[in-house]
Amino acid sequence: MAGAIASRMSFSSLKRKQPKTFTVRIATMDAEMEFSCEVKWKGKDLFDLVCRTLGLRETWFFGLQYTIKDTVAWLKMDKKVLDHDVPTEEPVTFHFLAKFYPENAEEELVQEITQHLFFLQVKKQILDEKIYCPPEASVLLASYAVQAKYGDYDPNVHKRGFLAQEELLPKRVINLYQMTPEMWEERITAWYAEHRGRARDEAEMEYLKIAQDLEMYGVNYFAIRNKKGTELLLGVDALGLHIYDPDNRLTPKISFPWNEIRNISYSDKEFTIKPLDKKIDVFKFNSSKLRVNKLILQLCIGNHDLFMRRRKADSLEVQQMKAQAREEKARKQMERQRLAREKQMREEAERTRDELERRLLQLKEEATMANEALMRSEETADLLAEKAQITEEEAKLLAQKAAEAEQEMQRIKATAIRTEEEKRLMEQKVLEAEMLALKMAEESERRAKEADQLKQDLQEARESERRAKQKLLEITSKSSYTQSMNSSTTALPTDLPSFNLISESLSFDFKDTDMKRLSMEIEKEKVEYMEKSKHLQEQLNELKTEIEALKLKERETALDILHNENANRGNSKHNTIKKVS
Repeated sequence: MAGAIASRMSFSSLKRKQPKTFTVRIATMDAEMEFSCEVKWKGKDLFDLVCRTLGLRETWFFGLQYTIKDTVAWLKMDKKVLDHDVPTEEPVTFHFLAKFYPENAEEELVQEITQHLFFLQVKKQILDEKIYCPPEASVLLASYAVQAKYGDYDPNVHKRGFLAQEELLPKRVINLYQMTPEMWEERITAWYAEHRGRARDEAEMEYLKIAQDLEMYGVNYFAIRNKKGTELLLGVDALGLHIYDPDNRLTPKISFPWNEIRNISYSDKEFTIKPLDKKIDVFKFNSSKLRVNKLILQLCIGNHDLFMRRRKADSLEVQQMKAQAREEKARKQMERQRLAREKQMREEAERTRDELERRLLQLKEEATMANEALMRSEETADLLAEKAQITEEEAKLLAQKAAEAEQEMQRIKATAIRTEEEKRLMEQKVLEAEMLALKMAEESERRAKEADQLKQDLQEARESERRAKQKLLEITSKSSYTQSMNSSTTALPTDLPSFNLISESLSFDFKDTDMKRLSMEIEKEKVEYMEKSKHLQEQLNELKTEIEALKLKERETALDILHNENANRGNSKHNTIKKVS
């Protein structure tokens, strides 16, 4: 009895010790994950778990987003997960997204995973038309997206129609022009081919460098009213607070840079912005919901903190991350160079092998032709020899007949002719016999000459046969030499791993000279980037001019018109903000 009570007590205590859990689903831009979370967990516990799973260290850009009553909200780090207004049914879903955007993606985004997540998010916002992008820039961005996905352009692999199933351009851009999908693909592919040699992370960074100059990049818009009741839009981004006309999200009417704001506060639904310069009036506005005010304040605090942080020396953690990133970049660059060398050597070996195979085939054809010529020469020689033998026999036979005719003539002359008639007849016969003997002698002489000519032809045929055999011998010796060269050339790629040994000795030993050289290369790349930017702008203008004739003016949106007006005035995102600040 006592034992049963003790076992029941130990089971109940064990049951109490087991923490209660619930299931959470986290959706990133390219994957979904599920976690089992304890009821007591705060937002930071879940957020840190997600970051560790992704291998993400630049956590200050991101947050866990959810939707409540058609309003976007972000999970608070110091509040329990279940204390938020999240749905009660499991799994509880959050979206892992960038909450704050960098001013300069290339300088601030260190980790490759950070760059990739930003690339996917910004790309989706452009395709969903949450960020306005002009048509010519859309084509350029699409070409970098294709480079990031498919790698270097290869006309043998990337044939016409390979982008047919890809979503690369905003629907607004496609509908604005009388262009077929094939025409768009042709223009995207033309730029895609120019990006050869860029790795995925480099192509994604180029995408972000172009996208960050778009007017709506990184801006969170909120509907507000000023003290007069006028409807406006408030934009919050990495540079400051901006006030927009509801019909124009591209050009702000007023801007408050973060370094010129002294205080931001709200009371109920009223929001107050106090500039640093006390001579400037305080700006007040009202939002529709208290929850929206809280979200605005969160974004203001986070963006302001990052704005000030950028203007200070990097923390030790960031310095370590940047140093690791530089080393990793140098290692990858050396690895890419090694692979490029191996690829080049392999291609050269394959070209040499193909050339030798072609030469070998040519020599085989020549050998076949020489063999055929030799056989024809042998047949001709045999025929000539046979004909000479026949002619020689005929000449002997004619000579024998001529001798017999001569003997007959002598016999006839020796015979006595008794009568004149017989004498006349005998003279006639003698004359005929002499004529026949003469003809026989001429024919015998002709046959002898013909036999001599045939013997000469036979000698020439045998000489031709000898030369054909000699040429065949030379071709055979060349073929054997070519095959040996072919086997040695084909074996070249197998020797290439010797470069692996060299690269292994360099991969993890970054000397000062290497880093100095890398720094010089980075400076050189900056100069080249300025030149490329000018060239890029020229290409964009050229494409714009090229497709302008195919534009359907009646399908232009208000943002298209506003963007064209800004472009004609020479206004860009940054100089516009400076003007209205």
